Amino acid sequence: RDGRDGAAGPAPGTAARPRSPAGMLLLAAGLLLAVAAGGRGSPTGEQESPPGSRFVCTSLPLDAASAGCPLPPVPMQGGALPPEEELKATVLQLRETVLQQKETIGSQREAIRELTGKLSRCEGADGKSAAGAWKNEVGKGKDTMGDLPRDPAQVIDQLSRTMQTLKDRLESLEHQLRANVSYSALPADLREMLQRRLGDLERQLLSKVAELEDEKSLLHNETSAHRQKTETALNALLERVSELEKGHSAFKSPDEFKVSLPLRTNYLYGKVKKSLPELYAFTVCLWLRSSASPGIGTPFSYAVPGQANEIVLIEWGNNPIELLINDKVAQLPLFISDGKWHHICITWTTRDGMWEAFQDGEKLGTGENLAPWHPIKPGGVLILGQEQDTVGGRFDATQAFVGEMSQFNIWDRVLKAEDIMNIANCSINMPGNIIPWVDNNVDVFGGATKWPVETCEERLLDL
Repeated sequence: RDGRDGAAGPAPGTAARPRSPAGMLLLAAGLLLAVAAGGRGSPTGEQESPPGSRFVCTSLPLDAASAGCPLPPVPMQGGALPPEEELKATVLQLRETVLQQKETIGSQREAIRELTGKLSRCEGADGKSAAGAWKNEVGKGKDTMGDLPRDPAQVIDQLSRTMQTLKDRLESLEHQLRANVSYSALPADLREMLQRRLGDLERQLLSKVAELEDEKSLLHNETSAHRQKTETALNALLERVSELEKGHSAFKSPDEFKVSLPLRTNYLYGKVKKSLPELYAFTVCLWLRSSASPGIGTPFSYAVPGQANEIVLIEWGNNPIELLINDKVAQLPLFISDGKWHHICITWTTRDGMWEAFQDGEKLGTGENLAPWHPIKPGGVLILGQEQDTVGGRFDATQAFVGEMSQFNIWDRVLKAEDIMNIANCSINMPGNIIPWVDNNVDVFGGATKWPVETCEERLLDL
């Protein structure tokens, strides 16, 4: 500070000496070194300035230099030295200033690397979320960066402003040199060297300012992206926790439920939300229990535009259980109307229209020429408990299923006999890869209900 803002001026009784341009340049270089030193931390635990302290830069008159702060002799304006000697001394001072600026730029680069390293350690500490750690530390009023400000961008802004200030003062110095020294009186080589030195220093300063601006922008973008990613993950977790707290499913597991259809009507049914893709083979397995007579009705039906009987399993009247594919019929040797739980599996492939029928893990029948070379059409409606005369409707009460069913799964291939046996005897749990039995994939209508289902072992005891 100078005498205008309250700092100590020259000693009483002495006139203030005019400062030379070289002295002002040294003062600017000292100011930059002080700011750079104040912006760096000590990641290795070296001695640091106390929290909250800051540097105060005070200008001293040239005659107040002491042994602890020596200043090189500077020829004063109006002295006995000729202008050429004074200019040579000024050039030497500029050369030293350029070296000091290079050291300062190196120090600032090191400070930026330290700042980036500390930010990375802050984000990755103990494997915790950077955003969560930041919020916790801010909530406690602590500085997670140690000796750095809470916002790293402030340090970069401060360095940028300092560099810009130094550039402005160098331009002022150049104007003063032009005003105080007649260029026409200087040798051409000295004048050219001085201009070249000033130009190099100005380009270095401008390059450093641009570099600092780029690094500040990059740091801000990375921090924003990380914060947004963390907030997205937290929101997803909160939504999941809310769903669990509301208890969307009343069952212990998404597949541990059964659909109950207790009456023979044309309005009780279940609907599978997911539709079938185009199929060239399939396996359908389910657990069911019914004691209705005559016939258990229609456990499931799949209808597509133009073909209401694309896939149907039905037992009505005194007829045996039938499998319909593309309105073609095969009679199955299954007997399941005894009021007990039974595990049923049916396989089919378009090649020669071959089919197999399994009851409680045992193969009871097989055949061929059931809609051979006909692919199952996609995009239809899959109904539980009713036979469709049109896609999704026109149910007939005489063909309705009466009873309970569970674990209705569909695969896009023919399962092996050992896999079907293992599913039936509860050795494995194998959900269908096309239609799995899960709570949120089945809706019930007309008074049909969902209930917790007996365990697989309890169903086995019922056989």
